[in-house]
Amino acid sequence: MTADLAGRAALVTGGGRGIGAAIARRLARHGADVAVTYVRAPERAAGVVGEIEAAGGRGLAIAADAADPAAVVAAVDRAAAELGRLDILVNNAGIAPCGPLEEVSLAELDRALAIHVRAAFVAAQAAARHLGPGGRVITIGSSLAERVPYPGWTLYAMSKSALTGLTRGLARDLGPRGITANVVQPGSTDTEMNPADAPDAEFERGFTALGRYGRAEEIAAMVAHLAGPGGDYVTGAAIAVDGGFAA
Repeated sequence: MTADLAGRAALVTGGGRGIGAAIARRLARHGADVAVTYVRAPERAAGVVGEIEAAGGRGLAIAADAADPAAVVAAVDRAAAELGRLDILVNNAGIAPCGPLEEVSLAELDRALAIHVRAAFVAAQAAARHLGPGGRVITIGSSLAERVPYPGWTLYAMSKSALTGLTRGLARDLGPRGITANVVQPGSTDTEMNPADAPDAEFERGFTALGRYGRAEEIAAMVAHLAGPGGDYVTGAAIAVDGGFAA
């Protein structure tokens, strides 16, 4: 593992568990200092920080609810202040609302849009004040933004689809400053939110070309690639890491 992110600082929202934690650990292994946000389980976020520090970097855990825009902006500014700079923003915090269309409440609609769309926008807006040339905005979307083969996921798919438009707009707005913006679209990934041994996991596996769930580390590897020199000329892209779900 090369230290191609040495001297750089990252913020990973929702980095206390799952895909976010894997991303934070991977960026640290590439040499970055990494801050993570969390809502619950401070001990788990502290554990991720411990792993970041074990990799030789500085780590920071920040309590911040993605549904609260003021908290999101404060987290970005605090990460930049305490790490001394900000080079990489990873918009990862998310939820998984699902269920019959007719039963989706306005409160559920507002919460999904707040966490998936508004938080990503305000975090990118705040980060843009700190990012310099070579900066990165990497957002975690979903394969369901590309293909929805089963019912019950309209709200989730809609909210994740908005991130493609956000990313393309950011690429144009930030490109003249040498900053890239991309969205990574994971497929079914083995996490607490969607475990590979869940009752409907075999059903989900059947939609992939590779016939298996992804690992959080596989999503993290793509994020690290985009964050490093390999991502220098990649911007405005939606990149699937979904085992062929959208093939």
